[in-house]
Amino acid sequence: MDAVLERADNGPELKVIPQDAAESPTRAEAEAAVRTLIRWAGDDPTREGLLDTPKRVVKAYEEFFNGYKKDVADILSRTFEEVAGYDDMVVLRGIKVESHCEHHMVPVQGTAHVAYMPNGSVVGISKLARVVEAYANRLQTQETMTAQIADALEEHLDPKGVAVVVDATHQCMTCRGVKHEGVYTITRQFRGVFRETDQERRFWDLIRG
Repeated sequence: MDAVLERADNGPELKVIPQDAAESPTRAEAEAAVRTLIRWAGDDPTREGLLDTPKRVVKAYEEFFNGYKKDVADILSRTFEEVAGYDDMVVLRGIKVESHCEHHMVPVQGTAHVAYMPNGSVVGISKLARVVEAYANRLQTQETMTAQIADALEEHLDPKGVAVVVDATHQCMTCRGVKHEGVYTITRQFRGVFRETDQERRFWDLIRG
């Protein structure tokens, strides 16, 4: 079961609270947290330029992290068997990825390439992009996100194979720490028939155009 940490009443120790027992903070509490961060950074949250910033940040977070509210099973629930015998791979190349690093909460931006080999039925192509969005719009590591996308397609489409490649830059490397620009992280998951050399090669040929 997922859990959260909460400081005990009688001291500095942290105690584990089951996630389903923890109440989600209110919007007012979230805005107050932003004001606290502004003060911690050294500015005055009551000055004119920052007065509405907490509201804007909370609204932005609703957009950045709406993946937590998306049901991947529902996204992939409708498939189509009337495909005139089509039995080759379906590839979506160049799906935009906008996520946030779970370690520093800064943007991760890049591209995902997703493919599956149908096993008698297909899913609407926009649904593949929606699955990517559902996992990207959360606090993530790129490795986890890549595996989650592949797992979801395997579980809900029961295909002969799945391929997922994510190619992204991380602002935790470019705007802080080592500050190396132009570094791309590539993660990949190949399942089923895509583990075969010839199918993997065909996949790479297609996404490279």
